Amino acid sequence: MAKRDYYTVLGVNRDASEEDIKKAYRKLAMKHHPDRNPDDKTSEEKFKEAKAAYEILSDAKKRAAYDQFGHAGVDASAGFGAAGARGFGGGPEGFGGFADAFGDIFGEIFGGAGAGGGRGRGNGVYRGADLRYNLELSLEEAARGTEAKIRIPALEQCATCHGSGAKPGTQPKTCPTCNGQGQVRVSQGFFSIQQTCPQCHGTGKIIPEPCPTCGGVGRIKRHKTLSVKIPAGVDKDDRIRLAGEGEAGLNGGPPGDLYVVVGLKPHPVFQRDNSDLHCEMPISFTTAAMGGEIEIPTLDGHANVKIPPETQTGQVFRLRNKGIKGVRSSVHGDLYCHVSIETPVKLTPRQKELLRELEAINAANPGAHNPRAKNWFDRVREFFGP
Repeated sequence: MAKRDYYTVLGVNRDASEEDIKKAYRKLAMKHHPDRNPDDKTSEEKFKEAKAAYEILSDAKKRAAYDQFGHAGVDASAGFGAAGARGFGGGPEGFGGFADAFGDIFGEIFGGAGAGGGRGRGNGVYRGADLRYNLELSLEEAARGTEAKIRIPALEQCATCHGSGAKPGTQPKTCPTCNGQGQVRVSQGFFSIQQTCPQCHGTGKIIPEPCPTCGGVGRIKRHKTLSVKIPAGVDKDDRIRLAGEGEAGLNGGPPGDLYVVVGLKPHPVFQRDNSDLHCEMPISFTTAAMGGEIEIPTLDGHANVKIPPETQTGQVFRLRNKGIKGVRSSVHGDLYCHVSIETPVKLTPRQKELLRELEAINAANPGAHNPRAKNWFDRVREFFGP
């Protein structure tokens, strides 16, 4: 049977990237792997076909030869082809790319580290974990900036053993199980895969005499106090990164970072919307009807707002540049005052008499004095009919 085009086998274009080729191969290998399809000859053949295609297309030199000469350029039995192309069909020289991709597949099938899953971990040096601290600020602190003191728990490098985990005067020793590699080879049926060493847990070292201070861990838990500069204009969920203030790394690895996440406390007057501020502005019935001037608070002091006659509930007055200047902005936001007309309470007999007199005057000509109410009642009558 003639061999199918390798690009067709993997279902990719001829200009596909290495990552696209790897993804396509992994998808086919997972689908047709013999362990997932026992006694299925069709799947077995498709698996072998995808493997052969990937071995060629994942190697730059082999792929170039295949693109130029087709299957003849990579056939081990052929006597011609591009320079260096002979014998590309097999052998340890072409196994590296296949192992890289197939190691990931082993991990998904068997739930453990694959053939390539432990590279770079034999020395057991790990970066410390990043930490998060939630810091609540008042609206004024967020708007103007401040400096906050925070106290956080963290794992720091042990000062006794300097992170090695070994008792002073002793040293960690090479793990006898994996010979310092951090991994051991395990047979899984007809496959041979690598897994993390069960004795040293991937570090490649064992500690015969643990440090009495940290118990061989190399890190100890402590509380530390830090000073955090909060820039003016920060908003809710903004993050401030303190490099190197996270947990200490393992076996001398670099520390992680600390992320301070900003939260805002509720404010008695203002609500924030990015760089803008909003507030409710209660005014009396008389001021709404006849107009006037009222004083309102701002973050910088006070401002006067002129209320025109016949102001209605819900009207909004905008005060430019009375909001907050954001961290990444060059201008201040605005302050929006939302009018709320306050109904008088605890009326005296004289006040009630005057209001009844006012109501009688309004009722004589509702279209002139209460146009919104009249229009609403007219629409209600039209809806329900005569």
